[in-house]
Amino acid sequence: MYDPLRAKAKVALSVAACLLFGLGIASQFGFTESAVPPPAVQTGPRVSDAAVQPALDLSEAFVNIADAVTPAVVIIEATRQRQRLIPGGGGFEFFFRRQPLDTVSHIVPAGGSGFIITADGYVMTNNHVVEGAERISVALKDGRRFNAEVVGTDPTTDIAVIKIDGEGLPTASLGSSAEVRVGEWVLAVGNPGFAQRGQSPALDYTVTAGIVSAVGRSLALLNRSLQLDPGFTANPAFAIEDFIQTDAVINSGNSGGPLVNLRGQVIGVNAAIVSRTGVYQGYGFAVPIDLAHRVMEDLVAHGRVRRAYLGISIEPVLEADAEYLGLPEVAGALVQSVTPGAPAERAGLEDYDVVTALDGEKVLTGNDLQHKIALKAPGDEVHITVYRDGRPREIAARLAEAPFNEDVVVAQRSSRRAADRLGIVEVRDLDTGEARELGLESTAGVVLLELQQGGPAARRGLRGGCVVTEVDRRPVEDRGDWRDALDDVKAGDVVSVIATCPVRGGRNDPRMINIRVPE
Repeated sequence: MYDPLRAKAKVALSVAACLLFGLGIASQFGFTESAVPPPAVQTGPRVSDAAVQPALDLSEAFVNIADAVTPAVVIIEATRQRQRLIPGGGGFEFFFRRQPLDTVSHIVPAGGSGFIITADGYVMTNNHVVEGAERISVALKDGRRFNAEVVGTDPTTDIAVIKIDGEGLPTASLGSSAEVRVGEWVLAVGNPGFAQRGQSPALDYTVTAGIVSAVGRSLALLNRSLQLDPGFTANPAFAIEDFIQTDAVINSGNSGGPLVNLRGQVIGVNAAIVSRTGVYQGYGFAVPIDLAHRVMEDLVAHGRVRRAYLGISIEPVLEADAEYLGLPEVAGALVQSVTPGAPAERAGLEDYDVVTALDGEKVLTGNDLQHKIALKAPGDEVHITVYRDGRPREIAARLAEAPFNEDVVVAQRSSRRAADRLGIVEVRDLDTGEARELGLESTAGVVLLELQQGGPAARRGLRGGCVVTEVDRRPVEDRGDWRDALDDVKAGDVVSVIATCPVRGGRNDPRMINIRVPE
């Protein structure tokens, strides 16, 4: 006889049994363990916006400046066969290269930063970034890459202009270095990416902030450089150093990049540091943009600098000079000699005059006077205030052109092997032990020994120790095959290599790497 109550009880017991059985099974897998609640993390601000609003405003200003300026900043990569060195006397150094000169045996990689100044592709940088370069390439932040040609260089100011072919390019806005004040905020923008051997290019386009520490600094660095340059036959005293000093962090590779103010205007071209170690130690120096702009105009218009020339030898005024000569203050440029036949002699300047003003603007030091003259053009008339016999005099002089100017020598591209252009400096035949370590079945192939840091091959992932077994589908047995495979490769071609590179703790599988030969 069917009993509905007993049937319901049986169903309930079955469900309970299944539940208990399921819980038992689940417990074996840890499914029934209680979840640990997440920690209570505080996310709200601890300080109100109002309490730190000035700092927030400054931070937002830095963000806006970086957004506005970095698109016009470029990476410059140059190769040269040899390089003139500047001594680091006193700890002062140019950012002369991105790696030690002995890193490669044939091609010397160098480079730095620059910034686009016109939408059709004129780029300003340092002379030492491109000096003696056989090939120059420029990379933009948006990933575009261009070959560049030298328009002109000026070793006396360490300024150079190069040109890339483009239209509608992002440009930097030039400010005025005459308005720069000690203590104002500045940002240094550049590319320290290959500053150290083997360093990844992940440091592209860095922005650092600091203040202007001083203006009108002279390091006597350019003068020493020109003394060692056999190609510069004029007086090294034509070098002009009137640097802006900043504590914004600058390192090798930033050379040629812009120093900008809070309005996003370029006020200087980063050029040098003072360092005992070769890296930033708190003192960076930039060429004032007013001077760089003046040089740029001449380089673009004439291919060389037409430097205005007064014709005097000067020294700074010291306290004893001011007292003996009856000067109202310790400032000005003491004339030690006047060049015969120069504009200064024709205008009536004499030995031991003290120049205290030029066109109504106060002259603080000898460097300041050089800078002010350099902003003029040959043929300009200037009005000079000098102290002589304890009283001021006004003298008018018409400037001439400095006698050091030479036509710019544009770097000529030499015909180099495709391997050199790819940045593969040296290879050798593969031996049995290396083949065994890489798991290769034979000793067919060549081992890459030395690559140009930052060169095309290195950028695609090749490195020392990689073994190349094919080039453009052709087997490579030894160095002879390697040379033959690259004989017909031309600039602009894409070279495809099959390479096996050692991988620690992983499989040494061959990879196809396609590399475009630079033009």
